[in-house]
Amino acid sequence: MATDAFEAIAEDFDFLDEWEDRYRYVIDLGRGMDPIEEGLRTDWSRVEGCASQVWIVPEIGWDTGIPAFNFRGDSDALIVRGLIAILRSLYNGLSVSEVLEVDARLEIGRLGLDSHLSSQRSNGLVSMIGRIRELAKGALAERRELTPAGTLENAGG
Repeated sequence: MATDAFEAIAEDFDFLDEWEDRYRYVIDLGRGMDPIEEGLRTDWSRVEGCASQVWIVPEIGWDTGIPAFNFRGDSDALIVRGLIAILRSLYNGLSVSEVLEVDARLEIGRLGLDSHLSSQRSNGLVSMIGRIRELAKGALAERRELTPAGTLENAGG
């Protein structure tokens, strides 16, 4: 399962023959993201297990009855900002339940990034994916606590 935004990135990757061009593209994706505010760069939003400083801030929308998952992220490393942009394209706009169904390693593998990142960057990517899944699980649990039994499925979660 991949979003249209992620599919667009995958198509762009297919057009780029050289890995140097792909790295530049990833960095450009990161440059296109707005930085998160300093006040959101907290210990809670910091992702452990990354060589660089990485922050992920969830933005769960409850207004439609279906918990929509979005997140913003930031890093002090340009390539990592680009990886965050790719993860945002993969997850943002999905329901919380759908986030948990995404096989991120498979989807990221389609880009070939897994074999071209350093082991530290690969570990950091796995940590970011883990944190996103943790946030989605937390949002789903919170929703279940707020929803009468049996109605969560009707709400799309």
